[in-house]
Amino acid sequence: MEQKTKVNAEEGKQELVITREFDLPLEQLFKAFEEPGLFEQWMGTKVLKMENKKHGSYAFETVHNGNVVFKANGTIHEFVKNEKIIRTFEMENTDFPVQLEYLEFEKLTDNISKLTMHIVFKSVEFRNKLLKMPFSQGINMAHNRLQEIANKLK
Repeated sequence: MEQKTKVNAEEGKQELVITREFDLPLEQLFKAFEEPGLFEQWMGTKVLKMENKKHGSYAFETVHNGNVVFKANGTIHEFVKNEKIIRTFEMENTDFPVQLEYLEFEKLTDNISKLTMHIVFKSVEFRNKLLKMPFSQGINMAHNRLQEIANKLK
């Protein structure tokens, strides 16, 4: 499967820059991050809370065979519709510290838009630990589902 989502990890830096172009109008791409029901479909996780506003918060939970296998939460520091979301991201029950995420949404044409995610970790070691997991493949698969689901809504 083609890796359309690009994950750039510069040596010695405690950050990742993730980019993906979507065959979607900007508004439709942003909506996938804004609407809990849509977010649940492409991320494959349950949205427990999603307050899309400055100083809002969110919480997600993934259950498999009746057991919680993943929980995450954070605070939304900035929410500008169709432009950007700045938030913290904390994976619960792991040794990963809170990370800072800058999500920027860009209109390239009327029907093509771009997502850039700039994620800052506490250390290079934590960033590298995440990269040893199937993170790149997972985010690519999630973005592929986002594209597929959004195509059905066009």
